[in-house]
Amino acid sequence: MEKTNVMRLLDQKKVPYHAYSYVGTGAISGVEVANVLKQEPAQVFKTLVTRGKSTLFVFMIPVAEELDLKKAAKSVGEKSIEMLKSKELLPLTGYVHGGCSPIGMKKLFKTTIHSSVLQFETIIFSAGKIGYQVEMKRTDLEKVIPFQIADIVQPVF
Repeated sequence: MEKTNVMRLLDQKKVPYHAYSYVGTGAISGVEVANVLKQEPAQVFKTLVTRGKSTLFVFMIPVAEELDLKKAAKSVGEKSIEMLKSKELLPLTGYVHGGCSPIGMKKLFKTTIHSSVLQFETIIFSAGKIGYQVEMKRTDLEKVIPFQIADIVQPVF
């Protein structure tokens, strides 16, 4: 399997992880990726980048959920935030849409993970390249990037 920059960073810091590849499966959405990997969609997180008044913020939520922009803004102390446009993602983070990881961005941005992360021993998220995911313990992720935990998804009716 090809090593991504995320995997190299984790190797460098001696942080254990499990790598997955879904290259060639045709999976596009996060839920499709979870299904291809035979994983619970609630345990597979997508990385979303938003713009606040003066900086960017990173949010990680389960792939089947929608980010609640009001809750997300409140969690980082902003009045409002908006999703970053796809074309801005690569120059600002170093990642493309669909292959964005909270690890290894060009700059370290404040990161918030949805509170459902507390239900799982490990979580799965992008390894920084389309077709690759990594699974690791939340406590190990803390060794690589600082983050906070908050309720940031839209309520299900």
